[in-house]
Amino acid sequence: MNASPPTQAARSTKAPRKILVGADLRRAVEARARLLGFEAVRVTRPDAVPEIRDRLPAWLADGHHGEMDWMAERADQRADPATLWPGVRSVIVLGMNYGPEGNPLALLARRERGAIAAYAQRRDYHEVVKGKLKELGGYLSAKGDVRVKVFVDTAPVMEKPLAAAAGLGWQGKHTVLVSRDLGNWLLLGAIYTSAALEPDAPEGDHCGSCRRCLDICPTNAFPAPYQLDARRCISYLTIEHAGPIPTEFRAAIGNRIFGCDDCLAVCPWNKFAAVAAEGRMAARADLAAPPLADLARLDDAAFRARFAGTPVKRTGRDRFLRNVLVAIGNSGAPSLADAAEANLSDPSPLVRGMAVWALGRLIDPARLRDLFNARGLGETDGVVRDEWRLALDSGGSGMPGHAAS
Repeated sequence: MNASPPTQAARSTKAPRKILVGADLRRAVEARARLLGFEAVRVTRPDAVPEIRDRLPAWLADGHHGEMDWMAERADQRADPATLWPGVRSVIVLGMNYGPEGNPLALLARRERGAIAAYAQRRDYHEVVKGKLKELGGYLSAKGDVRVKVFVDTAPVMEKPLAAAAGLGWQGKHTVLVSRDLGNWLLLGAIYTSAALEPDAPEGDHCGSCRRCLDICPTNAFPAPYQLDARRCISYLTIEHAGPIPTEFRAAIGNRIFGCDDCLAVCPWNKFAAVAAEGRMAARADLAAPPLADLARLDDAAFRARFAGTPVKRTGRDRFLRNVLVAIGNSGAPSLADAAEANLSDPSPLVRGMAVWALGRLIDPARLRDLFNARGLGETDGVVRDEWRLALDSGGSGMPGHAAS
């Protein structure tokens, strides 16, 4: 005998949605995170790093943040996640590998080409990682009926100390997070949530007596192990610093035109690192070692087109050309002098000044004096005039003490 068809009321009744909590919620989130391409997932409490409340103000008071005023503006929220969002009960820290295809240090020998930090040779990680965090946060919110906030580098969140507290790795002597499983080529993101999740144990320090990262730094940016003075860091100088590169650091920058990987590349824990697995984080071949002569010709439109979608675009054309001209000055290649000379009439004083410095390193005193008479006498910017004076006093070809007559 056939059963009677269900009534309208029965058809409209749905089973209540199952809300996950505790370990079940965490397992579901971890599985989803790995499907999204995160290699590391750990949890910590928002109050797991109380020492930040003392360390961060001391670092700022020493001026080690340089011109990064945004570090100080919301320091209270950086030091205490609950100040940023009082509803947070757990912090999920996630890591995505961006291991380079080759040894970044090999680029430094190709002095007529530019060296771009490995993370910047690919799509902007803010876009890639934040998109995945939003998807994961939405999944967490739905499965656990909880609130979430996601962060990738642009908010007042101390990702590295939180990641260390969560057991994802430890902050090495170069202050970058190091993972025993993935090395130090990691992009970090964080999800603040109102869910109460069991925290992981912190990871101990495994640097031992090694100091490779400290010893290789070209500008001595580490006043002590586990301390960074950003004002001396090539990544800071080529990306965050707005004005001319300080004279004392120009030669040490070499051909690094955006960021620096030296301290990362020598870490012995990278023996466990792998090439980036996320397809959208694959390195672009045209950014591996671009010719300096080509980059020196970029106007604003060409710069934006060439670096669209990458972190390089955020620094702006003028700062980037400043870096390129410093690299040209360090190239030891007189054949690049014409590329520098073409920038003596650039609208940006920042670019013109570095073009003068580059020429002072590449050409002989007589030609430098002729260029000054033809192009420099009418210079109206005081900083650029100072660059001319210093170049002429050094006698050209980077030879201090041989003033041109």
